[in-house]
Amino acid sequence: MKIRDVMSKDVQVARPGDTVQEVASRMAAGDFGFMPVADGDTLIGTITDRDLTVRALAQGAAAGAPVVEYITRNPHTANADDDLKTVLDSMGAKQIRRLPVLDKDSRLVGVVSLGDLSTRVKEKYTGEALEDISRA
Repeated sequence: MKIRDVMSKDVQVARPGDTVQEVASRMAAGDFGFMPVADGDTLIGTITDRDLTVRALAQGAAAGAPVVEYITRNPHTANADDDLKTVLDSMGAKQIRRLPVLDKDSRLVGVVSLGDLSTRVKEKYTGEALEDISRA
């Protein structure tokens, strides 16, 4: 099975000029805590609810500050054609819960999360990856 078969394709994407408040509001409204940040269809980073709390809010960022100042640059990614087991092993080894998914031209095409995998794939290595990701 390939990652493209289980990834979420309908993904909310933040833009570099979006404000911290706009991104946080979209996360709250959609009940999710992770967004890829892209300039056009080129991934430039990711932002999480934790990033907004620890990097932005805790450092006194204004609500109107551009989110690009608080993103994680050069995030780990998966390719749409990657094998599911390979990506799960990588997520477990690196303790990563969510990955942007890129196509062969390095364009953002989706996101795969451990949650997606646990509800869509009933295989024992999903549980093993969760165990690896959750270790201290």
